[in-house]
This record gives sequence, C-alpha cells and structure tokens, in this order.
Amino acid sequence: MRTLGKYLTLGVIGLASLFPHSAAAELKTIHSEKSLYRNIFVTQDGNLRCLTFRRATEGTRQTCITLNDPQYLYFPYARMMMGSLYLNPNPKHILIIGLGGGTLPMAMRSLVPDATIDVVEIDPAVVKAARDYFSFKTDDKLKVHEEDGRVFVKKTMKGGPQFDLVMLDAFEDDYIPEHLLTQEFLTEVKSILLPGAVVAANTFSSSGLYPSESATYAAVFGKFYNLKAANRVIWAQNGALASAETLAVNAKVLAPALEKRGVEPGHLMSIMQDRQDWPDSARILTDQYSPSNLLNGRGKR
Repeated sequence: MRTLGKYLTLGVIGLASLFPHSAAAELKTIHSEKSLYRNIFVTQDGNLRCLTFRRATEGTRQTCITLNDPQYLYFPYARMMMGSLYLNPNPKHILIIGLGGGTLPMAMRSLVPDATIDVVEIDPAVVKAARDYFSFKTDDKLKVHEEDGRVFVKKTMKGGPQFDLVMLDAFEDDYIPEHLLTQEFLTEVKSILLPGAVVAANTFSSSGLYPSESATYAAVFGKFYNLKAANRVIWAQNGALASAETLAVNAKVLAPALEKRGVEPGHLMSIMQDRQDWPDSARILTDQYSPSNLLNGRGKR
C-alpha cells in the first residue's frame, strides 16, 4: 500500500490526534507489539488509555477511553459518527468496518440493544488489544470478522441488501486504506444497504483528498451531510436524504442516551451542512484512479 501522507494534514486532531511532544514523555506504554499489519501500542496517562499505531512521540491515536467514565466518547469524530443515528434511530443490522479499541461497537451495543452488529477488523492483534485493554466484548448480537473490510462486503453482496447502518472507520497509520475509498467500493457498500439505510464515514477534514473523496461519495449516494471538526464525518443515505427537520426531531429523542457519551445534539446540528464545498472538477476515486495514482500523477482519465 502506497503512503497517502502527502495528502494529509498532520494538524488534524480526532481519530488522528497527535500527542503533544512535552506530554509524550509522561505516557506509560502498557502494551506493544508488531503485528502482521502494523505496530500497536497501548499507552496510559492517568485515567486516559489510548491505542496508537505509532509510538507516542511520533504518531496518532486511534482510540482513547477515560477509565473513570468509559462510556464517554473521547474523540469528536466518534461523537459525530454516533450522531448518524439521527437519520435512523433504530437500526436492526449494523456493519462497522474498522475496530480500533472498539468504542463505537460497544456504544452501539448499549444504545441499540436489539440490533445485530457485525464488526470487521483485518488485524487479529487489534481485536486482542481491544479485548484486553478497552473492555471490548463480543456476544450473540455483536460479532467480529477478522478479514479485510472490502472482502467482507463482497461476500455479503451475495445475500443482497441487509444492513440499515454501515459505519466506515478503517484506518492505517496514515489514512484510510485506498481500496476502501473508491467509487467501486462505495457502490458495493450501497448494494448491501436496505432502502433508507445510512452510511457514516470517518475521514479527515483537512486533506488533499477531500475534494475527490467528496465527489466520490456524491457520485454514489448523491447529497450527503458533512460534519467537520478536526475530522470530517459523512452521513449518507440509500435514497432520499432525511431532512434537517427530521434529524432535529430524532436528535431530541436520542439526546438523553447520547449526552451521557458526550454527544451534544445542538452542537452536531450546528456543524452539519449539505452544501457542496468541493469543486465540480474534483476527480472521482476509482480502483483504476486511486489515491496512489493521484500521488504519482497517473491513472485512467
């Protein structure tokens, strides 16, 4: 996989939250290993425990929890992802691609207890770290599949539409794996969505890929909602996009449960917008014209 670092802004904070250099020396590493796919570190500073795919002095945090309040969603991106419930407050079958420390699936398991949740994570070492250090647990309604997210989607396509919420949160140490960014992949995801189903995707708000990512999501799903803090989260839908008025009603209903996790309906609604903020000339990402092609100035036109 070619690095996408050229396209990323390292000032982005959220899933990609940088450790301050002065604080890095205070962090205690409580677990480290080199898996088949990446370096994995679990660090702790007081009540804050984090999963990172680089050393604390060099890299970014994929997951953090506060041990004295593990239900609280520490990163703004996670709170924005949970806000996708405003489009469909009662999903029955949820797919989450990318595990990290498991905070999203565990929050969903608590908030939507009757839903079936499938989590896909390519790295068994990440699954083990989530279980050992972040209280991630599977049960009869929450299952983990240790394989590539796109492979899982392709296999699932044989069974037809079945999900009413898909959360895309797969990251390497730099960015999203490029085969999970393309029009073909998003079309495959769309094919397993029930009518009205929701896609929530975690991306970066400041990235050279932002225009192309946006154009690609628009090509597959049409109009979508953008939420930008440090990260950018996309809320898209299979069919007509729910109105802001509908979202406001659902947000009010969900507020008591979500506010315990740090999700503030007023804030999310204030940063949500559906206008196009990328140029019409933005290149759609495809399997043939991928981020690597952009990086190297080649690809089919």
